[in-house]
Amino acid sequence: MKIGILGGGQLARMMALAGYPLGHEFLVVDPNEDACAGQLCELIVADYDDPDALDRLADECGVVTLDFENVPVAAVARLAAKVPVKPGARALAVAQDRLNEKNTFTELGIPCPAYAAVDSREELDRAADEIGLPAVLKTRRLGYDGKGQAVIKEPADIDSAWSELGGQPLILESFVAFKRELSIIAVRSDDELVFYPLTENRHKNGILVTSFAPANAPKVEELAQRHARKLMETLDYYGVLAVEFFDCGDHLVANEIAPRVHNSGHWTIDGAVTSQFENHLRAILGWPLGATRAKGASAMLNWIGAMPDPATGLKYPEAHWHDYGKKPRAGRKVGHVTLNASNILTLQTELATFAMALGEQLKEWGADAFNTSRAD
Repeated sequence: MKIGILGGGQLARMMALAGYPLGHEFLVVDPNEDACAGQLCELIVADYDDPDALDRLADECGVVTLDFENVPVAAVARLAAKVPVKPGARALAVAQDRLNEKNTFTELGIPCPAYAAVDSREELDRAADEIGLPAVLKTRRLGYDGKGQAVIKEPADIDSAWSELGGQPLILESFVAFKRELSIIAVRSDDELVFYPLTENRHKNGILVTSFAPANAPKVEELAQRHARKLMETLDYYGVLAVEFFDCGDHLVANEIAPRVHNSGHWTIDGAVTSQFENHLRAILGWPLGATRAKGASAMLNWIGAMPDPATGLKYPEAHWHDYGKKPRAGRKVGHVTLNASNILTLQTELATFAMALGEQLKEWGADAFNTSRAD
């Protein structure tokens, strides 16, 4: 079957790599002529709402999916009138707007930070008084990898936060004191709903730099699954959904959802029985889902800005190299490496050895990225 993808970045590329062995073809729409999925798939260079591009997807593909959640909801709705689109417009409408997202969490009884919509400076002052400080001011739409956010630690910071972000729909969220960040990758097909083990994530400057899986999180694993199940059933969701949480010890606070395959699930390519990418394709096609259990312990490390010499990383037999074929650019995810081991102690040794050879790249991640100690 030919599968259409809106968005031609690394996620579309990895979906194609997972799908070709299953006998699929791919047709990708992306406004950038150098979209990296175009190195592997037929690429239509067009805006996401281009009617000719959408009609071609509908005519040639048996199902359409996404590698990018900020495509126009109207474009997805137009497509869905002619061809199945999974996930659908309803999930996009929630994920694209942080206020919609937080309202959905609240309606479903999923704990999230205290929040308030902010459309003026007066509303920001009022929200800061009601929610309290510290808090985080965020754009309601289009923020990712730490973009579109300003931390307000004290009243003196309000002016600069408003100067930076004012003039567009915003949301103020209370600051959450948490032990670590966790994510769950859930997959839903017509008659199955499965979960990968919880993953522990580390960020630097708002960008995910490392993920460890499985996370040692027995107290909240079932809770995370329960929250994800509520979201998928409510949104009539098919495919992979990622839900990011703050781990507060005995409870979880939901941060955000991603209606697509997710960076924190990249470890599944080399560290799980079935990757998130293959299971996403199986789910949107209504095929039986593959096993989601981890093969051992894994650490996924993003390459940010530029790819290093692979000869360094490939000295280690448990290192799996993934180059996205993207041009170097500051702050850009251009690839990742996954290290696998039979257990967390062996993984710690592998990471230490690997880090010693990285040199300057280690500075990009920060020393905490290599710390495999887990919160209980």
